[in-house]
Amino acid sequence: MSTIKKITPPLTDDIVKDLQAGDVVSITGVIYSARDSAHKRLVEMMDKGEKLPIELQGQVIYFMGPSPAKPGQAIGAAGPTTSYRMDAYSPRLVAAGLKGMIGKGARCKEVVDSMIEHCAVYFAATGGAGALLSQSIKEAEVVAFDDLGAEAVRRLRVEDFPCTVAQDCYGGNLYEEGVRKYRRE
Repeated sequence: MSTIKKITPPLTDDIVKDLQAGDVVSITGVIYSARDSAHKRLVEMMDKGEKLPIELQGQVIYFMGPSPAKPGQAIGAAGPTTSYRMDAYSPRLVAAGLKGMIGKGARCKEVVDSMIEHCAVYFAATGGAGALLSQSIKEAEVVAFDDLGAEAVRRLRVEDFPCTVAQDCYGGNLYEEGVRKYRRE
């Protein structure tokens, strides 16, 4: 059994450099959720020189659009969205200080190159486990783009949010390593 690395955002270069593809992590603290429509707006705001509604430096964005919360819950099911939808926008956000991204599925070469250049990390959350993952989300508040509904930017306070380092700042890629490890010759 591997050791679980406990991390707390905002992430620093030292924290990111200590993470390698395959590491199991537990995140406690504040992260943000945003999907493709919100990412597009953030990049458009950057292009116009406008102040962003969230500080990107050291932050982690979870690619997720939750279902409605039931009474007494902070959030509904909160499973990861397929990350390639954010690939067109992620390099810009990483260059502006974003240190972590959480989703499912591998990232494109441009995103990986930006992670290596700017010391960022990509975490995989378990797809199909949205109800389970939502139990780690203790507070959820829309902080930008309310008109996007489930795709609005949310500030999430998480406790022991489970994920795995899928792609690290050194170019390590769990998706490629897993295929090599289990390939039948």
